[in-house]
Amino acid sequence: MPDFAPHIGASDRSGAFIMYTLYSDQRSGNSYKVRLALARLGIPFKLVEVDILQGASRTPEFLAKNPNGHVPLLEVAPNRYLAESNAILWYVAGGTTLAPEDRIDRAEAMQWMFFEQHSLEPNIGAAYFWLALIKGGRELQQHALEDWMENGYRTLGVMEMHLAGHRFFAADRFTIADIALYAYTHVANQADFDLARFPAIREWLDRVAAEPGHVAMDWQPETLTAVQ
Repeated sequence: MPDFAPHIGASDRSGAFIMYTLYSDQRSGNSYKVRLALARLGIPFKLVEVDILQGASRTPEFLAKNPNGHVPLLEVAPNRYLAESNAILWYVAGGTTLAPEDRIDRAEAMQWMFFEQHSLEPNIGAAYFWLALIKGGRELQQHALEDWMENGYRTLGVMEMHLAGHRFFAADRFTIADIALYAYTHVANQADFDLARFPAIREWLDRVAAEPGHVAMDWQPETLTAVQ
């Protein structure tokens, strides 16, 4: 199976190539997942930066594209949009080694991606948003911090236990399950989580960062448009 995407965009009915357009907020871990996957696969795309802190994802224009008002959002064909970060990962990585085809391997990858959205993003992701991005967020969310920390550390403990015996999360290789989990885990220290307690996670983070085509969270392609 190739380690690159057999498709690099969409096509209209005439077969003409149409480059993907990704609506994304650079500070969002969910958005970073998609940027990282596209970069890792060498898929060109146009990036539209959506400032969610300024309400740019709640405008009538954006809600017409995604009524849920969230980023990331990928335009896969003219006026056809795909939301939810992990669904987008499966779409862009289809047909590559990043998206397992074996039935068990595929289910294993999905298992960890469900875990990411159920256990990691609501706790570590939420703590990162309020503590690292929102001025005064610690005071505003003081009532939630204890639960975020307790559940976040429990999540990291599950990941640590798995990684103590595995180099990656699914299919014995680097997949989109790793990309999904990496996005918020690699900034957990910015949300008061002490990763020194998790040596297997730290080694895994280094392995992911060493993957060919890896880009940091602040990376952007040349085709960038800002939406305020």
